[in-house]
Amino acid sequence: MLSKLFSRGRIDPVMLRLLLLLSAAWSLEAQDWPMWGGTVSRNMVSKASGLPSSWDRKTGRNIRWQSKLGTTSYGNPVISGGKVFVGTNNGNPRNPDIRGDKGILMCFRESDGQFLWQMVSDKLESGKGNDWPEQGVCSSPAVDGKFLYYVTNRGELLCLDTEGFLDGRNDGPFQGERYHGPIDGDIVWNLDMMKELGVFPHNMANSSPAVWGDLVFLITSNGHDESHRNIPSPQAPSFLAVHRKTGKVAWKDSSPGNRILHGQWSSPSIGQAGGRWQAFFPGGDGWLYGFDALTGEKLWSFDLNPKDAVWPRTRNDGIATPVIQDGQVFLAIGQDPENGEGIGHMYCIDGSGRGDITEAGRVWRFDEIRRSLSTAAVLDGLVFISDFSGFFYCLDRKTGKPHWSYDMLGAVWGSPLAADSKVYLGDEDGDVIVLEAGKELKKIAENSMGAAVYSTPVAANGALYIATPSALYAIAGSGK
Repeated sequence: MLSKLFSRGRIDPVMLRLLLLLSAAWSLEAQDWPMWGGTVSRNMVSKASGLPSSWDRKTGRNIRWQSKLGTTSYGNPVISGGKVFVGTNNGNPRNPDIRGDKGILMCFRESDGQFLWQMVSDKLESGKGNDWPEQGVCSSPAVDGKFLYYVTNRGELLCLDTEGFLDGRNDGPFQGERYHGPIDGDIVWNLDMMKELGVFPHNMANSSPAVWGDLVFLITSNGHDESHRNIPSPQAPSFLAVHRKTGKVAWKDSSPGNRILHGQWSSPSIGQAGGRWQAFFPGGDGWLYGFDALTGEKLWSFDLNPKDAVWPRTRNDGIATPVIQDGQVFLAIGQDPENGEGIGHMYCIDGSGRGDITEAGRVWRFDEIRRSLSTAAVLDGLVFISDFSGFFYCLDRKTGKPHWSYDMLGAVWGSPLAADSKVYLGDEDGDVIVLEAGKELKKIAENSMGAAVYSTPVAANGALYIATPSALYAIAGSGK
């Protein structure tokens, strides 16, 4: 269109060049995946096109690049500004001088997978009660321009410079980095939630932050101690909003209090409902909460379990991340994978109410689903959701009734990605299934990654990114 206008003499050459550059820059930015879920709504849908349906890691077909991670990697990749960031452990040390069990956030160049730098976090002295061995960094970071926010294995919310120490500068007020070589991360500010807020993370701190406006939102992972009968800090905040430039607390809430069932390992979402911007937090008590995103005013709560549900047999909490679309919240519930399979539920909730909206706010509930860790993909009147038992569902968005189900034949820890008229989903057996994103069940391909896929496939700038415990793959049609 712009070229046609130029040829007709309606735009001068300088203006045309500027518009084309701005258009290209906007297009590139729009295709990044800068946080868990891509945006603060957390909807697992990408506008990317031209994504491959099949690939072969052995021959390199459609594999753009492959980079080594640690030996355990639960932190899902995010892509922003030409870089890829992913959480892992120190099982394959990038720095031979840093040995032993650590939490690692790695940074790679998006174009070719070249390792750039890493942020290293030592393990907590308190041990597996707060910081389970060899689990690395489980938080997916959120990138906002040149700043990155994530939760370390030590229960810290860090703000990093996305260039690390590669640029030769120690940016921000924080100057006490233990590791400060050219391949190390550069901390701008640090909020230690255990020391400063009294938080007691159960096993791991792992929430994936959401950046909205001047605020960063996260769940603190406050929970039980190793006895599973005592909550050391019931009044410590569970839900948190901090100023993104300083790390100072903007507002906090400890609503689950002494009702926390186990731990709190979900992540918040942000969206509009009932005429207000809200922050949605799944609590460790099995309730979903809606807050005014700016002020922290609690607007409503919703019990995610039937009245007769009993912990731990039939009552669950929210480990998955809520998805907000057009004022409705979509969320499946489950438990720690160590607790195994069990009864689950999937909800669509109207977020416009006030107070206890357990009855009035329920649009529908899908009861065939088992316990789930997965975040939904909502697209074209359909809801794609999976459960820990390995069943993959396509539900009608208005009614919650299933259009189809597919048995993955393996446990599913990650979430489905809807992109390019397809849905992608990985399982513990290392298979990634590709189905048509429609009402009819149509299998397109099945691809083996050679190792378990605990992560979620994500798409950015024409490529798929899939992490196994020890490797990160960029998959695109331009591969070998």
